[in-house]
Amino acid sequence: MGIPESIETLSTDILILGTGGAGLFAALHARQENPDASITILSKGLFGKSGCTRMVQGGYNVALNPGDSIERHFMDSIVGGKWLPRQDLVWTLCEKAIERICELENELGCFFDRNPDGTLHQKAFAGQSFDRTAHRGDLTGIEIINRLMEKVWTLDIRKLEEHRALELIHAKDRSGIAGVLCLDIRTGQYRLIRAHAVLLATGAGPTMYKYHTPSGDKTCDGLAMGIRYGLQLRDLEMIQFHPTGVLAGSHTRMTGTILEEGLRGAGGYLLNGDGERFMQNYHESRERATRDIVSRSMYHEIQSGRVTPQGGLFIEMVHLGPDNVRQKFPGMVKRCSDCGFDLAAGRVEVVPTAHYMMGGIEMQVDGSTSSPGLYVAGEDAGGIHGANRLGGNGVANATVFGGIVGHTMARDVIKSASLREPDPESIERAYLRAEQPFGKSAECLSELREQLQDRMWESVGIIRTESSIREGVEELDAYTCHMLEIGLPDQDRTFNLGWQDCLNLYNLIEVSQAVALAALAREDSRGAHFRADFPDTGDLDSSTYTRVCQQDGDLTVDMVPVEFSIVRPGESLIDDEAGIPPKG
Repeated sequence: MGIPESIETLSTDILILGTGGAGLFAALHARQENPDASITILSKGLFGKSGCTRMVQGGYNVALNPGDSIERHFMDSIVGGKWLPRQDLVWTLCEKAIERICELENELGCFFDRNPDGTLHQKAFAGQSFDRTAHRGDLTGIEIINRLMEKVWTLDIRKLEEHRALELIHAKDRSGIAGVLCLDIRTGQYRLIRAHAVLLATGAGPTMYKYHTPSGDKTCDGLAMGIRYGLQLRDLEMIQFHPTGVLAGSHTRMTGTILEEGLRGAGGYLLNGDGERFMQNYHESRERATRDIVSRSMYHEIQSGRVTPQGGLFIEMVHLGPDNVRQKFPGMVKRCSDCGFDLAAGRVEVVPTAHYMMGGIEMQVDGSTSSPGLYVAGEDAGGIHGANRLGGNGVANATVFGGIVGHTMARDVIKSASLREPDPESIERAYLRAEQPFGKSAECLSELREQLQDRMWESVGIIRTESSIREGVEELDAYTCHMLEIGLPDQDRTFNLGWQDCLNLYNLIEVSQAVALAALAREDSRGAHFRADFPDTGDLDSSTYTRVCQQDGDLTVDMVPVEFSIVRPGESLIDDEAGIPPKG
């Protein structure tokens, strides 16, 4: 067939996929490093209105207090991640977060909450031995993204809204990445964007689960493209379930959206359906245990039948004083009110909700991947969080490594010669894959999407077994075959939302298969991955992480030894115990 003539070709030095914290910081720092480079930034949605960073409520972990330290932040992250994180990445996160928070405040104009003496207010988050989470009330992400967008909007950068990346395109000689095949959602126009450097910062988003926090357009596009491109991905079995997703009923998408961790950090109680506080039965840190422990404990309560009218549990804040709660958590009070709950003076029904993918594409400290010219940052990247992400480390991760990779790409562009020649076969395969739904009998996608979400929740969810995972793998294979038969009722390419839903579901199923196979391969329990048939963690000194890669169309999973490059299990960089919240 060859490359269709209808595909338009654009060229740029740097192409950034995603407009969350990682993508915007990369654009900003690339421009600072190389004022002459041409930069294109692409968003699946609208600029400033999409991306996971905007949804951040809780805050930004940074060791600023004299009683805190980089070493303490590092040890909390390593212990919280169950000794699976890549340690040089974690150290970079903890060290550079200090520099980045100062940049956010002093250069971009972010306003964070302050103490009476003028110092930055830092609140308590679970799994941390120091209260280090800087914030802007309970709507921190909006503050960061608004200030970033104001800055980036003034720069000489080509901005492509409502464009989706379809496929990473190999160079014809396999010397690296040549560009990305994209789709203008508004017009249905295909565009091949050739680039010296491409950044994957699409934000993942585990929306393949029944209860999930990200918006429906977050469908693991970057991870799916990485798998098809042949990249190595690590820790994909590590899906973080946030303990407190609002349970507002099946009639509203508000169900699954989170109530921030600061509620529990401030002293909020989790209650079962009988009105009893239960976390003391599971962990000494009670509600301030790490997210994996709290979510699993809640799941046990639900499975035991001690549930609320809608089948979940309660969070209660009234004992902290209704006026105090309204003052400290106005965004959360408003969110609960919209769902018919009174957070300040009553109880809110909650359920654990799929929130974040700790795993992702393997990268180096500078954001580079195994493919020359291809970089990754934010939730698309793997190795930073291991088996459990500490709340507040997510937005720090995106902004720290977004800035780093921006500089890296800009410097590499200076060294680059001509653009790599794209592989015509890669373009043709990507085009045919995107066109697949047209010309077939129409079918509603919602039923298949709900089947996927139910299956992943039941088979590869908070508690897993070999039999449940294998059942999930079989069902996922069936969904893959089913997708080949699905067609669209509307044959028009212009703003065809059914087409976008179909492409979203392709990616979700593909990544779900990789998640399930990684979960099957890990025969122990670590952090967010709990195998009821292998409940023990095992020997930390011989820790391994999962590596998923697609070869000749088939997914393979290897177990790779963790390199303890800074500290080994049994050792510590601090005098007291990491991960244990301070008393009082």
